[in-house]
Amino acid sequence: MKIIKSIVVASFALLLVSCFGFTNKEDTQKEATYVPQEHTEVAYFASGCFWCVEAIFESVVGVEEAVSGYAGGNTLNPTYEKIGTGKTGHAETVAVYYNPKEVSFETLVTVFFGSHNPTTKNGQHPDYGTQYRSIAFYKTENEKKIIEDAIKQLNAEVYKRKIATEVTKFTKFYKAEEYHQDFERRNPNQSYVKAVSVPRLNKFKKKYPQLLKKSAH
Repeated sequence: MKIIKSIVVASFALLLVSCFGFTNKEDTQKEATYVPQEHTEVAYFASGCFWCVEAIFESVVGVEEAVSGYAGGNTLNPTYEKIGTGKTGHAETVAVYYNPKEVSFETLVTVFFGSHNPTTKNGQHPDYGTQYRSIAFYKTENEKKIIEDAIKQLNAEVYKRKIATEVTKFTKFYKAEEYHQDFERRNPNQSYVKAVSVPRLNKFKKKYPQLLKKSAH
């Protein structure tokens, strides 16, 4: 009986600090509707829970907006509940809207690899499953080369050929439900945010202070 109780308690504790353990749909609207400018370009990255990834990219100079969503699979119109099964093929992905005059795609790739563990297959602690896998999406051959060059260098100098990141041609991005947008900022006291998202963001800030907006310091 004690063993069963321990398992239940452990499972509940894991749920509290899981990206998939929160489905409160209140506070659904962003404060303002983002409108891309003529100069704006978009890059797409998946590296675990999109609550964390969105907050990281939004702290970077030149990034105008980051939007949480789903990409990398073949299922039409994926939802948070559906991708949580790990059967849709999609990963939690962030669309990064940026000004190429202020930040390059190459720098965004540096942010991507520098803000998660790219050697972990299908997950970033404490979230595991194909929906949390590491993917760097490219739209052009030049973007693909930038990503592959970064992987080659990191494998040689840091990760000893252990990088598990997928390099995938971008096809379609599905915006996630509104309650996921700016989740970390809107839910500062949520258990996962305090235990995982904020520490991950702070670790990134400490590592790359030169890339941060003044408001992010």
